[in-house]
Amino acid sequence: MSTIQIADQTFVAAPAAAVAAYVADRSRWARWWPDLVLSVREDRGPAGIRWSVGGALDGTMEVWLEPILDGVIFHYFVHAEPAAPLADPVADVRRRRIAGKRVSFGAKRILEDGRAAGEPAAVG
Repeated sequence: MSTIQIADQTFVAAPAAAVAAYVADRSRWARWWPDLVLSVREDRGPAGIRWSVGGALDGTMEVWLEPILDGVIFHYFVHAEPAAPLADPVADVRRRRIAGKRVSFGAKRILEDGRAAGEPAAVG
């Protein structure tokens, strides 16, 4: 078992292809995870993306997009070991969990574009 285990999920009312394109945009990765070096292991298109992770962590990371209703459940997983001893392992895991939430909530904010609760997702 990896030292760092993160699993999280968020509903995004947007088409899987749009969410996948948002996550696959490499220009965002350094902002989302500035201390990590990501290498695509598997681009699964509208199902998400899997990375090998280097830099501050050594392991894997994944965004899996599970179609449901008029959107997707945005699953975020990290399985890794720290590259160096952590001063505060609990705080580090919390920081990385929050980083994942920022990614999924960023997708919601941009792709739902002001959609009110209960309204259908935008098409496209």
